[in-house]
Amino acid sequence: MELIFLGTGAGVPSNERNVSAIALTMLQEANSIWLFDCGEATQHQIMKTSLKPRKINKIFITHMHGDHIFGLPGFLSSRSFQGGDDLLTVYGPKGIKEFIETSLTTSETHLKYPLEIVEIAEGKVFDDVQFTVYCKKLQHGIPCYGYRIVEKDKPGVLLADNLKEAGIQPGPIYQQIKDNAVVTTADGKTIHRKDFLGPDKPGRIISILGDTRNTEQNKTFVENADCLIHEATFDQEKADLAHEYFHSTTAQAAMLARDAGVKRLILTHISSRYQKADNVLLRKEACSIFPNTEIANDFFRTTIKTKNSRSD
Repeated sequence: MELIFLGTGAGVPSNERNVSAIALTMLQEANSIWLFDCGEATQHQIMKTSLKPRKINKIFITHMHGDHIFGLPGFLSSRSFQGGDDLLTVYGPKGIKEFIETSLTTSETHLKYPLEIVEIAEGKVFDDVQFTVYCKKLQHGIPCYGYRIVEKDKPGVLLADNLKEAGIQPGPIYQQIKDNAVVTTADGKTIHRKDFLGPDKPGRIISILGDTRNTEQNKTFVENADCLIHEATFDQEKADLAHEYFHSTTAQAAMLARDAGVKRLILTHISSRYQKADNVLLRKEACSIFPNTEIANDFFRTTIKTKNSRSD
C-alpha cells in the first residue's frame, strides 16, 4: 500500500501545490488504485506519475467544494481513452450523482466503461474480503466526510517446525495446508490449519479526513490508525481564522494524532499563503506536539508497511 499525494493545496491551485487529490495504490493487494478527492487538473498530475488511470476503480469524494471535485469530469472522460473498461465506483456526499451526470450529459461525454455512483451516509461504505471502508461526517461548512480504510487481518505464517514435529515433511502439502482450513494427508491424517499457523497479521489502517474544524468527535474515528492524513490549512497562530472557515491548524491536527494514538501524521491541504520554505515552520509546530509528522508536497510518496504483530 502506497500513498501518492497528487494535490496538497487548499482552495485554489498555486505554482507549488495543486488542489486536493490522493492516490492509494494497492496493486499487490487488490490490483487496483483508489483515489481520494479529484480536484482540478488531477489527471494532469497523474500524467506526471507512473499511475495508470485504468487501474483506478474507486474514487472517494470528501465533499462538494470545487477544489475537491472539479477534476472529476475530465478524469472520468479521459479514462475511456486510457484502457479503462472495468467498473469504476464513485462514493461521495449527496449531490455527487447530479454533478457527475450533469457534467457528462451536457458535454455529451459517453463513457466506455460502467460507472456506479454511491451517495454516502455515515457508517460502512464498502466491504470485501480484504478491506472495509467507513465514513464519518466532519464539521465543515457543507456536508463533508472522512474515510477510514481498514485492511482485514491476514492469516499468520505456517509453522513449519510444528508440522515436522507432527510428522509432515516439507512439500506441496504445506501449500495445501496454508490454502485450506482442513487437509487430509496421503496417509489419512487430518490436519487443521489453525493448529499450525502463527498469530494473525493485523491489517493496516489509514484515516483520511476531508476539510474539518478541530473537534474531539474525530478522535474515535481515527484512533490507532497507522497513518492519519489531516488537513492543516493554517498555522497555529491562525486558530481563530481556521475556526471561522471550518478548517484546522497544524497544532490541532497534531493534538488529534497524539490523543488518538495514531502512528504517523501527514499534513496536507496547505493554504496558498504558505510557500515551500514555510514547511519547516509548519512541521515544527506539529512536531512539537506529535513528533512523527510530515508535511506532504505534491508527488510525495510513502509506503504503509505491513505489520507483523499488534505492537508494530
